[in-house]
Amino acid sequence: MHHTLAFISSPQDWMVIFLIALLLFGAKKLPELARGIGKAMGEFKSARDEFEREVTKTAEAPPPAPKEPVAKDPRAQS
Repeated sequence: MHHTLAFISSPQDWMVIFLIALLLFGAKKLPELARGIGKAMGEFKSARDEFEREVTKTAEAPPPAPKEPVAKDPRAQS
């Protein structure tokens, strides 16, 4: 399993990140920021799922039937 935040392993690491965010954004902006990040992640996930459905649907569709060659009219002269 691949972890993007593998370097954040202990509760102390999370506490430091939280304190830095608190200092940068302030106590009133943190909930708003968290909601925005949550909505963005939800939209990204739904777009990813939609893309995967489209790819799967396309991969499962049968290939188009080959076109029949058009017979030349023997009366037509080149």
